[in-house]
Amino acid sequence: MAKECNASGCDKSSCEGCPSRQSEKNSFLEPVNAKSEINHVIAVASGKGGVGKSLVTASLANLMAKKGFRVGILDADITGPSIPRMYGLTGAAMGDGENILPRETANGIKVISVNLLLPTQETPVIWRGPILANMVKQFWTDVIWGELDYLFIDMPPGTGDVPLTAFQSLPIDGIFIVTSPQDLVRMIVTKAYNMAQMMNIPVLGIVENYSYVRCPDCGKPIMVFGESHIDDIAADLSVPVVGRIPIDPEIARMVEDGSFADVNNEYLEQAAAVLP
Repeated sequence: MAKECNASGCDKSSCEGCPSRQSEKNSFLEPVNAKSEINHVIAVASGKGGVGKSLVTASLANLMAKKGFRVGILDADITGPSIPRMYGLTGAAMGDGENILPRETANGIKVISVNLLLPTQETPVIWRGPILANMVKQFWTDVIWGELDYLFIDMPPGTGDVPLTAFQSLPIDGIFIVTSPQDLVRMIVTKAYNMAQMMNIPVLGIVENYSYVRCPDCGKPIMVFGESHIDDIAADLSVPVVGRIPIDPEIARMVEDGSFADVNNEYLEQAAAVLP
């Protein structure tokens, strides 16, 4: 039987995400690369996969880059990386002998992803949890980010090893939770919210992806997945809804052809406005 975790009895076998260990949180933080200075670290997370975390991450990065900020993206979704493909980045990231140099998108965003370190984009990452988690830490400690105003982290789905490592090891200023108007959305959003609360990380807002599609004839929004309940959920959690992204064939095309640097996702202007 698993040992119950309590304030006086936590040990190495206890859950490292236990609230009673939050006073130790700072002891887990990894130092940023010596040649880097990053002002704000923002994570984009979800309780499940397939809801559009990468889309939201890249869209926020584009919006802030367009405003003149220095921006980077750390692709922490090690087993399902998609950021390089979205921006048309191919080939390997280079190094200086000791550190890794991020690649740069057409609109000046610095990017690091495991797909930039593998032989091909189709090479699977068949690693166990601790190795995946260590890779995320290396993206923080071994990558020369230079001076950035914002580093956006595209988190892996769920609440497992890699999200836990990112939350504990990186000085994350806040997270956005991404969801979609489908069944079980309350449970999925609440799990992500509760993990952020346990890690003492502010939730900046909720973004609903796939909210609707506009009729090509009349422009009327059609709720493909049924009526959304995100406002009720957000109210229960006291978190604002900061974006509703429709199914947009043009954005989907730009994701597929690697021209995401040209995307201006106006549906996330409110999310960009709440950034620290």
